[in-house]
Amino acid sequence: MLKLRGKTLALKKSAVEPCLLKVTKDPSLPARIRPQYALLLDIANFEQIEGFGAVLVRADVEADVAAQSLASDIYQLGEDYAYLAEGDIVRLNPSQDSLSVLFRVNSNSNTILLTEQCNHYCLMCSQPPRKVDDFWILEEVFDLIRMIPEGTPSLGFSGGEPTLYGDRFIALVQHVKCHLPRTRIDILTNGRAFHDPAFARKLGQVGHPNLTLGIPLYSDDPVRHDYVVQAPGAFDETVKGILNLRASGVRVEIRVVVHRETLPRLVQTCRFIARNLLFVHHVALMGLEITGFTRANLDKLWVDPHEYRDTLSEAAGVLTAYGMKASIYNHQLCLVNDDLRPIYRKSISDWKNEYLDACSTCEQRNDCGGFFSSAVQYRHSAHIRPMRAQKQASSPLVEQPE
Repeated sequence: MLKLRGKTLALKKSAVEPCLLKVTKDPSLPARIRPQYALLLDIANFEQIEGFGAVLVRADVEADVAAQSLASDIYQLGEDYAYLAEGDIVRLNPSQDSLSVLFRVNSNSNTILLTEQCNHYCLMCSQPPRKVDDFWILEEVFDLIRMIPEGTPSLGFSGGEPTLYGDRFIALVQHVKCHLPRTRIDILTNGRAFHDPAFARKLGQVGHPNLTLGIPLYSDDPVRHDYVVQAPGAFDETVKGILNLRASGVRVEIRVVVHRETLPRLVQTCRFIARNLLFVHHVALMGLEITGFTRANLDKLWVDPHEYRDTLSEAAGVLTAYGMKASIYNHQLCLVNDDLRPIYRKSISDWKNEYLDACSTCEQRNDCGGFFSSAVQYRHSAHIRPMRAQKQASSPLVEQPE
């Protein structure tokens, strides 16, 4: 698991305000652009290094040596940041001696948090909402977008609930379209704000060519959905929002997290989607991430995926029978039936992805999505087992004996 944020050791500093910096290993950058960069050093050589926004050094450095140098502010990084590379973008907060990695050039899992505020209180929320004034985050994200390379293949945005920004949310999508016109954009939202047709039209009028909104729908039963998200009336607004987005030409992906509260009507939920929301671009049936509120509600939510593998197959079969594009996310390959192999996806972000010791001898590990780090720590199926490689693409998966 990669560490994306944490403490640094400040060896020398004068700045006090947070700043966004692009990582470079080139000490010969022109002086006029150096303030925009954090110089990354593998060895503590501070000679003739001045004017950078910060110097990040991986080697052990004596504090007095750093203090006597002519270099910029100097921070020592722990081994957790060994992955930092040329072109990554970090947020340095001198007042807290903290560093957050906001963008990694070598990753396809870059997701930007827009706010921790939300109008849902989902039982299994992985990013529990906070009643804080964090709207400054959005303004910083505008600056971040300008720094991200234009050729970036994909980028995600999440919350909290991003649409709480109202028209500033629309402005952000427009901003992304202007600066990253060829980047695929995925935004996680509960979709309720789009029950207002005018708001949905505003997003549609941006005309982003490769935008998808990921919207959760946890049941075909409004009462059950509203219970899961802890917000009365949420089901009606969510479905209206999806319909309005369709009318406005905005692509939608529906996400269903499978747990004890959604499982009893999972097949019926997929049937509801297929019959009423056939136009959506994609449906993802997702495993549980054991973090945030899920940990507090784990005994109420956890179901071993081995126990519901047949129900998962039936639910996915409903979607594919209607010609819908569907995927299985956040599950282990040895816990799903063979018929789901064509729609099984490795979906867990690289910075929170791990495998068990039992997976070390699995011949299909490269095809398996593995585990959330939190699942390795707190709870996972007792039925994990190594698998033999398939002889042919069409042959069934053969498991090794326990």
